Amino acid sequence: MRAKKWAALIISAALTVSVLTGCGGTVNSSEVNMNSNIETSDGVPLTSDSVKLIGRTYLDNDTLWMALSGAGAEFVYTGRKLDITVVGDNAATAPSNDTNYARVGVYVDGVRVIDDMLNAEEKTYTAFESDEAKSVTVQIIKLSECAMSTFGVKPIHIADGESIAPTAAKAHKIEFIGDSITCGYGVDDEDENHHFSTATEDVTKAYAYKTAQKLDAEYSMFSVSGYGIISGYTDNENPKPDQTIPQYYESLGFSYQKFAGTTSPQKLDWDFNNYQPDAVVINLGTNDDSYCKTDETKAEFQTAYVEFIKTVRKNNPDATIFCTLGIMGGNVAKNIKLAVDDYTAETGDTNVVMFKLNQQVSSDGLAADWHPTERTHEKASDKVAEKIREVMGW
Repeated sequence: MRAKKWAALIISAALTVSVLTGCGGTVNSSEVNMNSNIETSDGVPLTSDSVKLIGRTYLDNDTLWMALSGAGAEFVYTGRKLDITVVGDNAATAPSNDTNYARVGVYVDGVRVIDDMLNAEEKTYTAFESDEAKSVTVQIIKLSECAMSTFGVKPIHIADGESIAPTAAKAHKIEFIGDSITCGYGVDDEDENHHFSTATEDVTKAYAYKTAQKLDAEYSMFSVSGYGIISGYTDNENPKPDQTIPQYYESLGFSYQKFAGTTSPQKLDWDFNNYQPDAVVINLGTNDDSYCKTDETKAEFQTAYVEFIKTVRKNNPDATIFCTLGIMGGNVAKNIKLAVDDYTAETGDTNVVMFKLNQQVSSDGLAADWHPTERTHEKASDKVAEKIREVMGW
């Protein structure tokens, strides 16, 4: 990651001050009677009773909040007209935040029908409308990452005779842990000289989301741009220990904004019982590479990587853990391999696999700040899916 280009991201982040199906342990325990076709005055809250929850979500006063890339909800709607009301955090009304609003995606039967930047306190979208009642699959997905902005979805109003219900569970579950690459940073802006904007982030065009699709698996993501294992991206010899994934991994995420203007995602513990993945993919180290230039700092990274594997294992006891790196360079890949070896030697846990991803090539283009294009992400997803199939037998 080029220093001058990444500097823009860090400055942007400073000025505005990238898991798991089911709501966290602090979520309200509202229950929905899905046998009733009568609309209540407040509508139907999006809970695990009424929808399939995607990623780490948080229910506050019947509004379902999402921070991390890819978080959302999926359900079958039966009726004639579906309106979805979305509310923003403080970023939605900040006049200086014109490029860092939350990006909202809504899909109906796999087709994106809403793609909007949430630049208001509240917006209502008509996702589906028909003269006759029909059943359609609806997905609400947070396309942008957590750090700059979050959004909430209010209860769904349904008319008499209409309903919403969770979609069927898939056979496999994956968690992806990463940085800007996992978030889909800049994927909608194929100019390497341009800088960070949530408007050009799209997690559905990044390798992790594509991998889950190819494996027909449930997914969950924990990713924040610029973050690493021991240091965020730095353009000098000084580390940035405040920009690291391990310190936030056991929470609902990280954001400069607050759910409902009151609660930061990083202040909320995540209940890992809500989602136990079959596989966990860790793609971290690209930002650490900017700091790890000496044998001493690489050794520090290696030791911390071992400890992070222990944290992931503690919370996901039955998962196969895949450790990877390489799309934007892999100078610390050797240390990741050594960390996996050290971890296995220390714990006896052999259910951890390290493999490298191919580095992006200029013929596939470059996105903002030298990030991968969708073509590069597509190739990477092929390799990740192939490795998971090989090891897991899917």
